[in-house]
Amino acid sequence: MKVACEKCHTEYALDPGLIKEKGSNFRCVKCKHIFKVYPPEQREAPVAKETSEPSSDIRKEESGDSFSEDRPSFKIIGENNCPLYEQGDEFYILNNSFFGPASKAPCLILIKDVMKIIKDRHSSDSVFVCSGCTGLVRFGYKEDTANVASEISKKSEDYVSVVARSLSKFSIFQALEKSLVEEFTSYLKFDEFGVGDVIIRKGDPGRNLYVIVSGKIEVLGDDEMSLAFMGRGEVFGEMSLLSGNPVGATIKVVKPATVLYIVGKDFRKMLNISPSLQMYFTRLLAGRMAEINTARSEEFASGMAGKLSEMPPSELFQTFNMNQKTGVLTLKLADTTAYLSFREGGLVSVKYDGKEGQEAFFELLKLKRGRFKFIPGLSPEEMKAEEVGDFMHLLMEGLRRIDEDDRRFIRTVIPTLTEGN
Repeated sequence: MKVACEKCHTEYALDPGLIKEKGSNFRCVKCKHIFKVYPPEQREAPVAKETSEPSSDIRKEESGDSFSEDRPSFKIIGENNCPLYEQGDEFYILNNSFFGPASKAPCLILIKDVMKIIKDRHSSDSVFVCSGCTGLVRFGYKEDTANVASEISKKSEDYVSVVARSLSKFSIFQALEKSLVEEFTSYLKFDEFGVGDVIIRKGDPGRNLYVIVSGKIEVLGDDEMSLAFMGRGEVFGEMSLLSGNPVGATIKVVKPATVLYIVGKDFRKMLNISPSLQMYFTRLLAGRMAEINTARSEEFASGMAGKLSEMPPSELFQTFNMNQKTGVLTLKLADTTAYLSFREGGLVSVKYDGKEGQEAFFELLKLKRGRFKFIPGLSPEEMKAEEVGDFMHLLMEGLRRIDEDDRRFIRTVIPTLTEGN
């Protein structure tokens, strides 16, 4: 039967045998939401009905029989940040139905893993690790758990140690005292994000420190302006945690990313006991403040810089014309950069979004967000170039087009929005 997550609407093909008579809770693999699924009305429940004579499988459980091929039983022998289960929990499969720890929701990820293991029973492995979501569990057949310790020592290392070693090349882990690496790692959780996802947003309270494992993210400031890009091994989110102020920039994913994160209280705990970590973040913050100051100095040295939200393009361009400026005006926009060259106030070159000349100028007049910077001086070629056109004529024509677009919007779109009211 097909079921869909109530939150993200992801569909699953679910074996009706996995659903208990009174309904079962399932955990969505994609968004981690827990939702309830009820069996089809025509289906008989997999568990024995209330009669005076219990089924053979129930009798086996009550009498203490540990294992049968008809009821594979498992035990969780280790976990790291699992949101549902903990060490010592047991679960089993009966007639293709999953019976987990009492009062705990079944995890679809774990069910899928267990079903695959049962089909592949000839495997010599005694210890298994789930596919994982925000955490991981290690489990084995119940009858084998007496030998688990020796199996682990022979065939598998502790999860935290494995993760710590795999991240040892990241600068934040190199800064930690060796005695604290595994403790720090034990607090880490992981998450995955797709292109366009926002991990944290400017103005939100700081909650976590993030470490990029793979992918690429973009740091966006005011007006969605790109400030920087970050990749594998780099950290973000620390400034709001250290200062207590809201997040100062939006972090957006530009290439599918996997990140590790540690919640604020655990981060502060590690910071308090690790002088090396304190020094690492002192240097990190100093470096980032230096970058910000350098960028501001460059803008100041350029003679003029600011935001289009504070000075619209029509006023900005007219200012350069009236003051007979000579130089290049650069507009940093959310997804591209535009360039306008002025010679003694006259417009000699315009380039924007694949367009040039007058059409590019008309499009730039419509902008409402972005940052601008003016650098005095032109190349010898531009000093000799012909003007794009009479500046005031271009400006009036561009404003006329914007006004016409506004009136067209009022004539065509507004009536359709008000119909039926």
